[in-house]
Amino acid sequence: QVQLVESGGGLVQPGGSLRLSCAASGVTFSNYVIGWFRQAPGKEREFVGYISGSGYTQSYANFVKGRFTISRDNAKNTAYLQMNSLKSEDTAVYYCAADTRGGLEVDEYEAWGQGTQVTVSS
Repeated sequence: QVQLVESGGGLVQPGGSLRLSCAASGVTFSNYVIGWFRQAPGKEREFVGYISGSGYTQSYANFVKGRFTISRDNAKNTAYLQMNSLKSEDTAVYYCAADTRGGLEVDEYEAWGQGTQVTVSS
């Protein structure tokens, strides 16, 4: 059973940057697609992006293209979400998720981290 722990959230000013980490344990990390999702207060959890097990393929939601980048270090069992040019509307709890197939939908992932709060505010 894959276990995920996110870290790196916090308070940042508009236009700033943050890097979130997602540390995995319990499985062969490179076998898993890692997805990133977010959930703002009163809203449904939404897809941010994913990265394939090899790291060669990524997909992003339109609202983060050009601003967010997902990467992974399989030797460290860790995936990353680099967020640049942050906006107030990026404020949310960010979650990483893992699945051997993955995809764009919440129900395509079998394992989830606990989430980390990102607040973009001046």
